[in-house]
Amino acid sequence: MFKFVKGHMESIDGVMIYPLISLLIFFIFFVVLFLWVITAKKKDIEEVSKLPLDINTENQEL
Repeated sequence: MFKFVKGHMESIDGVMIYPLISLLIFFIFFVVLFLWVITAKKKDIEEVSKLPLDINTENQEL
């Protein structure tokens, strides 16, 4: 089955651009995430870290 897919993909013009685009999206996502972590304020980090624990308090208020 892999030979069928490989043979079919090789017949498409410009198919090599798709892995490059995927790699670029992956790389940009993690660079942006890294920059957000570096520049985030400590208060914002503490707020985000408490989110899983705040779900129980929201359910009790309802």
